[in-house]
Amino acid sequence: MRGQQEPTFLPLTVAVTRSPKLHDAEQVRRCAREADLAAARCWNALLGGCDSTERRTLPLKLRALADATSEYAGGRWWVGRGSAHRRRVVEAQLRINDAVREGDGAEFAEAFIGYDQAIATAVVSVPSKLESPTP
Repeated sequence: MRGQQEPTFLPLTVAVTRSPKLHDAEQVRRCAREADLAAARCWNALLGGCDSTERRTLPLKLRALADATSEYAGGRWWVGRGSAHRRRVVEAQLRINDAVREGDGAEFAEAFIGYDQAIATAVVSVPSKLESPTP
């Protein structure tokens, strides 16, 4: 990992998963850090015009982050009341994948903004995770 360096591509997701109220979002935070690192490496490959392993690894890391978010949210919420969040995550992820495949750095950066917002919003929107156990 990159140590103490702040996330470049997933700052909102990492920030919300650091919240003490979301202490059980550790898996989402870990996957976000890994996806952020993969995105930074992929970005460098895109800028260099390289067809590197980073470009093939990123979709797997994004999928792992989406899966961790789904697990955190709970399957029932993710496919029910959270389905709009799930759709936003999937659409943004597909957009990133297309940008990587096409080597489009501008689209890559723009799509990551949407992906970060979609994941972060989904995480904080899970009702039972934000409710306090005491009245």
